[in-house]
Amino acid sequence: MQEVTIYTKPLCSFCVRAIALLNNKGAAIKNVSAAFSRAKREEMLSRSNGKTTYPQIFIGDTHVGGCDELMALERAGKLESLLNGQ
Repeated sequence: MQEVTIYTKPLCSFCVRAIALLNNKGAAIKNVSAAFSRAKREEMLSRSNGKTTYPQIFIGDTHVGGCDELMALERAGKLESLLNGQ
């Protein structure tokens, strides 16, 4: 299973929902708190092509987007294969 990197901020309900779904899938999550770190926020902006909302989610090197996009992948039945590198 591919590692998931998720850029988060405190008290973000979308971050909590995304992490809960990924935990239910058994994903290895690297949680990067980016809200109060200029370097981490710039890293997030660079990797996400300027997206500023939280969370920003990456499965392996693939930028998924935010919580809504992650949930859409789950509803479409595509999240499992992406997590498994397919």
